[in-house]
Parts: sequence; C-alpha cells; structure tokens
Amino acid sequence: MAEFSPDGSLIILRHGTNEWTCFPGDENQIGNPPMCADRMGLQWTMDIMARKPRPTNTAPGLIYMLCGATQHSNTDPFDRTSPAIPIGPHWMIIWPFDAKRSGLPATVRDAGAWVMFDGTPYAYLHICGTPWTGNVYDVNNPGGQVPLWTMAYGPRREPRRG
Repeated sequence: MAEFSPDGSLIILRHGTNEWTCFPGDENQIGNPPMCADRMGLQWTMDIMARKPRPTNTAPGLIYMLCGATQHSNTDPFDRTSPAIPIGPHWMIIWPFDAKRSGLPATVRDAGAWVMFDGTPYAYLHICGTPWTGNVYDVNNPGGQVPLWTMAYGPRREPRRG
C-alpha cells in the first residue's frame, strides 16, 4: 500500500507480498482514484505524474481501478484543469496503443475497450466494466458528458422450436 507525496515520490504505507502496489486514493480528488498497479504500470504512472515526455516502462503494465475514477481529459495526459470526466470501473493495459491501427475507438465509454490518450506517447488500452451495457460519450461536447448512445444486450434467448 502506498501514496504519492506532493513531489510525486512514493510513500510506502505497508509492504506487500507481491509486485503490485495499491493506493487508497481520494475519491474527492480528481485524478486520485483507489487503484492497484503492477511494476510496469507503476513506472508508467510515476512517469506521467512527473510529466516525462514519454513513459519509460520497458514491458506492458497493468493497472486496475475497480471503484472507477475521475480525470480531466481522455486526450491530454497532462491536463489538470478541464472539468472532471467520470469513468466507471476499469482495467488498463499500459503499452503503446493506436486506435486506428488497432481498430478500437478513442471515445470514452462505460463498457468495452477503447484507447485513452490516443496519438500521444501515453496512449494505452482502457477496458471498462462489462462489454454488455453502458453509454458512449461525446468528449468534444463542451457542455458536459452527454451520452451519444447506450449499448445494451438483453439476456440470450434460445430460438423457439416447433
């Protein structure tokens, strides 16, 4: 268990028994969610907090935020002033992703996979909630986060016979 100090250094609250580092976060603070990161995910997080021009992790990393998060932008990894964007529970695969090459959207959504920070060195795969329900948002809408459409799948039904 750890926290970040105001200067971005790591403060260990309690040593664990594996290579994951978890943060209690502060849900009342934008960009400070409860989360857990493996070693490469932690390196990526520390790089983005230090505003390095590109991440230095040398292998893919994993981060999960099962309580969700709020952040300022899904396009600019260094934005600290835009209104908060709420994002539901999610996993992050921290490795360079390109939305066009991968065929994935770069649009905030409640469910399914999309590329966060597309077109920047910090682009990564964002996997939210269940792939079966959720809203897709227009992040370019200056009036707020308005759902463009909702994807929902009903229970699977067997075809009638007879």
